[in-house]
Amino acid sequence: MRKVIGIGETVLDIIFRENKPVNAVPGGSTFNALVSLGRAGIPVTFISDVGDDKVGRFIVNFLKDNGVDAGHITLRPEHKSPVSLAFLDKNCNAEYSFYHDNDPEVPEFTYPNINAGDIVLFGSFFAVNPRLRPQVEAFLQLAKEKGAILYYDVNFRPSHRNDLLKATPNMIDNLELADIVRGSDEDFGVIYGQRDADKVYKSEISFYCKNFICTQGERPAIIHSAGGLRKEYPVPSQAVVSTIGAGDNFNAGFIYGMIKNNVFGDSIADGMDENTWNSLVGYGQLFSGDCCKDIYNYISADFGESIRNK
Repeated sequence: MRKVIGIGETVLDIIFRENKPVNAVPGGSTFNALVSLGRAGIPVTFISDVGDDKVGRFIVNFLKDNGVDAGHITLRPEHKSPVSLAFLDKNCNAEYSFYHDNDPEVPEFTYPNINAGDIVLFGSFFAVNPRLRPQVEAFLQLAKEKGAILYYDVNFRPSHRNDLLKATPNMIDNLELADIVRGSDEDFGVIYGQRDADKVYKSEISFYCKNFICTQGERPAIIHSAGGLRKEYPVPSQAVVSTIGAGDNFNAGFIYGMIKNNVFGDSIADGMDENTWNSLVGYGQLFSGDCCKDIYNYISADFGESIRNK
């Protein structure tokens, strides 16, 4: 059976509305997507590290409770698990402050078995951090050699703007390795000073990766395919409680659709047809929409149960 393997950071998200804390949930870009996929019944494994503290152990147990294989989470003694403060504005969008150990020690990761057709999800600053790059690159190269599909979520926050110069070579390597690249118009505004999806694809992405997704909040998502397809997908209108995890859950839904539609590397390289793109983006928007209905980072357990029974 195909599985999804994610590699990325873990944090405890403390969520504020009108400057008052309203929730505290485990998070992280890849983390959020894997929890949603686990709730939807997809076999998932997460590679990461946390402190061997109360927060870290809580995060590991949370993964297990939601169907995620946590056997490749490194528990680090004397290391504090990171915390993120997410302040929701009147439009339910979040501004973040991150707090973590400035630990120079590089964690050692262990990797699961990787099979052809498995899907690897990676991204955010974790995937371009020079300190972690040797371990991340070794894993991505191994996954590529084994025939896995690499899905890269750029997810470059404004808080890392000052790290852009040193991160850029690693970002280019990731674009070259990836079979599918997704980012938001906000990401590309930070990285390239340009939020126009078509211009970003033509000038910055297409040379490295032909399959591209740009999500734009309430505005239509835009895709470009290796087969030359370019299409816009309007975002369904709905009430929004929080946009935290919206992009992460788009990734989860898109990957869920890849497995349900039996999408493998050869069809991605050759250019998926329009009907396949319609289905995958539809799942992405479905997962993202459910996440935005509540103040959590993932699809609800009820939604996961309903979709796995279809």
